[in-house]
Amino acid sequence: MFLDRARVSVRAGKGGRGVISFRREAHVPRGGPNGGDGGRGGDVVLRADAQLASLGDFRYKHEFRADDGAAGEGENKSGKAGRDLIVRVPTGTTVRDVATGQEVADLTADGAEIVVAKGGVGGRGNARFATSTRRAPRIATDGEEGEARELELELRLIADVGLAGLPNAGKSSLLAALTRARPKIAAYPFTTLTPNLGVARLDARELVIADIPGLIEGASKGAGLGEEFLRHIERTRLVVHVVDASRPDPLADIATIDTELEAYGHGLRDLPELVALNKIDLAEARDRVPSLVEALAAQGRDALAVSAASGEGVDRLAKRLFAVVPPRTVAAAAPTERRIVFKGSAADVRVEREGNAYRVRGDRIERLATGIDWESGEAAAYFHRMLQRHGVERRLRELGVKEGDTVRIGALELEWKDAAPR
Repeated sequence: MFLDRARVSVRAGKGGRGVISFRREAHVPRGGPNGGDGGRGGDVVLRADAQLASLGDFRYKHEFRADDGAAGEGENKSGKAGRDLIVRVPTGTTVRDVATGQEVADLTADGAEIVVAKGGVGGRGNARFATSTRRAPRIATDGEEGEARELELELRLIADVGLAGLPNAGKSSLLAALTRARPKIAAYPFTTLTPNLGVARLDARELVIADIPGLIEGASKGAGLGEEFLRHIERTRLVVHVVDASRPDPLADIATIDTELEAYGHGLRDLPELVALNKIDLAEARDRVPSLVEALAAQGRDALAVSAASGEGVDRLAKRLFAVVPPRTVAAAAPTERRIVFKGSAADVRVEREGNAYRVRGDRIERLATGIDWESGEAAAYFHRMLQRHGVERRLRELGVKEGDTVRIGALELEWKDAAPR
């Protein structure tokens, strides 16, 4: 099923825990610390894939999570890094952060990648905390949480030529005549409910042509399905107005399409254009062609008469398309280095009331609290110094903390004790 919009949640892997470990060897009664660091969490990466035609893979799957990093081990062994999660999207996909509304990527090149959620850094093992005065630290830290966010994916087809026109103007038939595409074709409005793509070939060149589902008056404001499909013309380099020349007033039909393209904006009316007067296999259409060509020429517009049904004029139209649309410049190879967006930084330490207790928030403090061996007086003293260094103790006193109050740090609950007077 063709799907050109999707909303997904992505979460990178959490970093692995650092560990508390000491050397255990014969004749070494007091081996030093050798706890290794945790592995980093995996990233979530979007990769453009030219083999995908729509965002249909996201119809039922909306949540994506990379692997967590493994915990460190003794003997200074770091934990294994979590595997990155590669999520494939069609080329032409734009990525928007739902929380900020910011467009963060436009993946137009096959193989282009972007990191949309960065994995958390692994925690530090106790070997990292050894100093000349702290020789047996019973201190380690938990790994960072991976980044998480909600993303809006939107596909805008990458085509050289866009066919625009009212329902039943014959766009699908013309696409089939110009290319090898085989769209579904029938004689009632909105037969085409999804954009169709075809490739026209002339000598050594190719043009990608998109058949945009039929527009109606008010399409740019959401009437019918037009607003959903107009975005697919945005990347084209030439708009072909396909007009049913057998209708009572083809010029009025062209004016309707002009109005909708103008109202939609995004530079559609500034694109080069060509008018294809279709269905000249019908007598009433063939008779109107001279006057229509003359009227359009007076407006400075180029028009060609064709019959998608019989093939008359199709070759001439194809040659005109290749003449008007220049060859594409060779796209630069997709960068091997991934762009990283939303690079997070540890939040500042915050202290606030939480009911009858107090809550300390801060990434580094919370991760350290989970790694402290609270049976070790040295480790507890180190943690207390960290609270002082970050101004936590001062802020708690400003909020009125007193003996016996509960202080929560992450999942840890501590009982506040005033320092003994000296």
